[in-house]
Amino acid sequence: MTDLVIIGGGPAGMSAAYAAYQKGIRDILILERDSSLGGILQQCIHNGFGLHKFGEELTGPEYAYKYEELVRNTDIKIMLDTMVTDISRDKVITATNSEKGIFTIEAKAVILAMGCRERSKGALNIPGTRPSGIYSAGTAQKLVNMEGYLPGKNIVILGSGDIGLIMARRMTLEGAKVKAVCELMPYSGGLKRNIVQCLDDYDIPLKLSHTVTEIHGKERLRGVTIAKVDNFRKPIEGTEEYIECDTLLLSVGLIPENELSKYASVKLDNITGGPVVDQNRQTSADGIFACGNVLHVHDLVDYVSQESEIAGISAAEYIQSKNEKNTSIKITTDGKIRYSVPQMITEKKDTTIYFRVSDVFKNATIMVLKNDQVILSKKKPALAPGEMESIRIKSDDLENTQELTLRLEVQ
Repeated sequence: MTDLVIIGGGPAGMSAAYAAYQKGIRDILILERDSSLGGILQQCIHNGFGLHKFGEELTGPEYAYKYEELVRNTDIKIMLDTMVTDISRDKVITATNSEKGIFTIEAKAVILAMGCRERSKGALNIPGTRPSGIYSAGTAQKLVNMEGYLPGKNIVILGSGDIGLIMARRMTLEGAKVKAVCELMPYSGGLKRNIVQCLDDYDIPLKLSHTVTEIHGKERLRGVTIAKVDNFRKPIEGTEEYIECDTLLLSVGLIPENELSKYASVKLDNITGGPVVDQNRQTSADGIFACGNVLHVHDLVDYVSQESEIAGISAAEYIQSKNEKNTSIKITTDGKIRYSVPQMITEKKDTTIYFRVSDVFKNATIMVLKNDQVILSKKKPALAPGEMESIRIKSDDLENTQELTLRLEVQ
């Protein structure tokens, strides 16, 4: 029996492991399918990480190394090149590696920290052939930053999430010509600073309310047709434009990696794609916690670390039998606020609720309602879907209610 097993050795897994260790848990095991710790950060060689957490600007590998040093200076056990294939609801983990073959581990508590994956071309149903030259933005990032390959020289990027924006700059710096970044929505899904630093600074056009409607080429991509879309996200006839290119990068969304969560019968949120959790990041399965991008996709890795520390501390308290579930309060949102994490509160203590909005809003007021009464409000001059927001609820506000509602009022 192992006290705590953490699945995933990226920033979430390492942060959770170290937080649990600091809380007094010594029997901790990290299972990582890659050959090294660090997760996706290993290929994120750009800077901008660590400003909130460490007070300095770091690259992805530097940020990961700081946490790896913390973890390796403890007694936390690590198994690399180890793939977890199953988790039962009673916390029995099945895994495999070249040294042990297939083996099982019983755990007192489990933290899910598997991260997320990119949405593929197959999920988009773009008409056309299947030529070479079509990559997810993350795959292109790995090819350029870790393998030393340039995927192409004339690039169109579909999707303006942060990784798409960052790859527009990266490909430009490597000598490629990024002809356009197309975004289906009328706003970018990335951080404002990335729009400025990755597109504006390099005169790369951002075409909002545009999508790729056709792929051209047989052996190798030779071009794409793009078109403007209407309010229903449907292409507008007559707005088609052909762009000659040899490479199409897809930055069309991230999906929490929750196949293992389903094996454990963990309840998933229809909007985030991740587990439904309480303020301790405990899922619907007793003793199974979740954090990082497997829970919901974050904009900053610093926030991943903060959230994962909550999961690590809470898992430690669960093992030490210190968790007290003394209430059951559901958190609902009004649509303008797209989702919240946590989705429920099971303990009467000060709780920070993180959330994202569904559109770009200006001069908005975030309100928390209890029994149809506003108990807390917070004004924001601007809100965008690409940036995580938060609001803190005091323990006193959790009395005498079974539901809190997050509502957005726009002037």
